[in-house]
Amino acid sequence: MKTTILGAGPAGLYAAILLKRARPDMDVRVIEQNPAGATFGFGVVFSDQALGFLREDDPDTAALIEPRMQRWSDIVVNHAGERIAIDGIAFSGIGRLELLQLLQQRASALGIRPTFDHRVTSVDELEPADLVIGADGINSLLRAQAPSHYGESLEYLNNRFVWYGAEREFPALTQTFVDTPVGRMNAHHYRYAEGRSTFIIEMRPETFERSGFADMSEPAYRARCAEYFDSALQGAPLVANNSVWRQFPILKVAHWYRGHHVLVGDALHSAHFSIGSGTRLALEDVIALVKALRAHDWQVDAALPAYQAARQPVVNKLTAAANASATWYEQFDENMELPPWEFALSYIRRAGRLDADRLRRLAPGFTRELESRGISLELAA
Repeated sequence: MKTTILGAGPAGLYAAILLKRARPDMDVRVIEQNPAGATFGFGVVFSDQALGFLREDDPDTAALIEPRMQRWSDIVVNHAGERIAIDGIAFSGIGRLELLQLLQQRASALGIRPTFDHRVTSVDELEPADLVIGADGINSLLRAQAPSHYGESLEYLNNRFVWYGAEREFPALTQTFVDTPVGRMNAHHYRYAEGRSTFIIEMRPETFERSGFADMSEPAYRARCAEYFDSALQGAPLVANNSVWRQFPILKVAHWYRGHHVLVGDALHSAHFSIGSGTRLALEDVIALVKALRAHDWQVDAALPAYQAARQPVVNKLTAAANASATWYEQFDENMELPPWEFALSYIRRAGRLDADRLRRLAPGFTRELESRGISLELAA
C-alpha cells in the first residue's frame, strides 16, 4: 500500500508515524513545501486532558515529547490593575519547532524521510497512491482541487491579531487586557521553553484602524505593541516570525474525503487559538483515521466514510466551543466593562463548557473567592 501525505506539520508527520507503525511494509511519502526548519508561530499548548489521548494511543511519542514540555496549573487574567489566578486548569506548552523536530526524529526512526522545500501545485503532479492525506493547512491544495465537493465554508473573524514571541517566561497561561491611547487590546501569552514565551496580541478592527498599524513597518508596530504591553513584558523584547496582522479563519468542511483523498487537521477545520486545541485536533484526527483504516482492513473506500462518521461529532463539539470562545473575544472590549472578578468569570465560562458545579470542582480556590465576594457563579451562564 502506498500513501502520500501533503504537509509535514504535526498532522502530516504524525500520520506518517502512525501509518508506518501500524504497517511497516507501507510506502509512506511526506511532501512539504517549506524547508525542514521553517515554522509559523512559537509555542503550542495542550491541556492535561488533551495529552491523555497521546499517552494512551502512542506512549513512545508521548514519552519523547512530554519531558520537553513546560507545565503550569493556573490561568491568570490581568484586568484593570488586578491579577486573578484561576486554579485547577493545567496546561503544557512546547515550542512548535521543537515539536516538529521531535516528530521528525520519531519519523526518521521508522524510516520516513519527508521531502522538504517541494511545492506541489496540482494533485496531478503526485505519483499514483492508494491514499492521499491532505495535512497541508488552511490553504490546503487537496481541498482547493474540489472545494464544492468538500462543501468548504471559509470566513474570517473581525478582530486583528499578530503572533509574536517574547524573551521572557510567564508562570502561567496568561490573558492580559489593557487600555491604550488607541483602544483596548489583549494578549494571550504563555511560556513554551526556558526564557521563551508565545505572545499573541489581539484587538477589535476599530482599534486596529486607530492604531495606524496597517501603515507601519513590522519593527515599528512591534515596538509600539511592546510599549502598550510593558506591564506584562517588563522590558522583555518581542520576537518576530512572519508576524503580520491577520484575521482568524473559520473553516468548516461538510465532506471530509473524495475518492481516496482525505483531509485532516487545519485542512479540515479551524479552532480559535484562544482554546489551544488546533494541534490536539490535528493529532486526534490522524489517530481516528488510522483506527478506521485498521478496522476496515486498510480498505480505503470503507475506511474514509467510517473515519468521518466516528470523528465528526467530536470535532463539531470542540469547534463549537472554540467558536463560542472566539465570539467572546470578538467583543472582549465590551466585556472589559465588567469589574475584574466578574470579568474573569465571564472569561473562564466563555466556551460554554463550564457550568457552576463543574467550575467548583475544577477551580475551587477561584470559586471560593468569587462566592466570598458575593458573585454568583451563574453570572456568566
